[in-house]
Amino acid sequence: MNGYDGNAKSPGGLLEGRVAMITGASSGIGAAAAHLFAAEGAAVVLMARRAERLEQIAEAVTLGGGRALAAPGDVTDTEDVRRVVATAEETFGRLDVAFNNAGWGTAGTKLHQTEDAEFDKVMAVNVGGVWNCLRHQIPAMLRAGTGAVVNTASTAGVRATRAGAPYIAAKHAVIGLTKAAAAQYGEHGIRVNSLVVGCTRTDLLQETAQEQPHLHEGFTARQILKRMADPREVAHAALWLAGPHASFVTGTAMAVDGGRTAV
Repeated sequence: MNGYDGNAKSPGGLLEGRVAMITGASSGIGAAAAHLFAAEGAAVVLMARRAERLEQIAEAVTLGGGRALAAPGDVTDTEDVRRVVATAEETFGRLDVAFNNAGWGTAGTKLHQTEDAEFDKVMAVNVGGVWNCLRHQIPAMLRAGTGAVVNTASTAGVRATRAGAPYIAAKHAVIGLTKAAAAQYGEHGIRVNSLVVGCTRTDLLQETAQEQPHLHEGFTARQILKRMADPREVAHAALWLAGPHASFVTGTAMAVDGGRTAV
């Protein structure tokens, strides 16, 4: 098969009875995960800054027969994250799964030309966001006695790419946080993994391509599959890591990159 078959049937029930928190859930990979996780039986708590869009996605999930709650907030605000985790426990009784997917980055700016404000924002969203989430999600999972966390990293987390230097540094840090958390909480039944995501048709990537058209070809030229991922393909990888079939997998950075890091 040359591409993604959006009509392929899911086995169903991989997250039956679970409660999952998804950040960056208002579009792209996060929105795809919201629908997929709910279809697999999870109650999904959706977090992002765009409240109206988040409500629309939660409503769509509910109309499709799933359980969803929109919980607007900013992952860079630790109080927002604490509130969303508390809401998950208060509404559904526990938190079993977390997909920390919110991210932001830039491309094309040379390191010495990068403003402090850009560096600070990239680090705050990508590293600070995951940090805030882990700090509040892990205690909830300790209370539940089990848990699975998936953090969205990037090919920029394992090698230099066309992304800006702060983004590359941030995604390396996400993988480091993932390994540290996996090492510290594995004996408590909590698995923590990351996704090394390649070029995916998200709003952020499309905006970057529009602003800097010369970068578009470079997004896919070095990938073996010579195409961008559909957000649902990445969501399926997150589902596998969060589900029972990955019960002996923790501390890994799993490539979902069309072969970008294989060559």
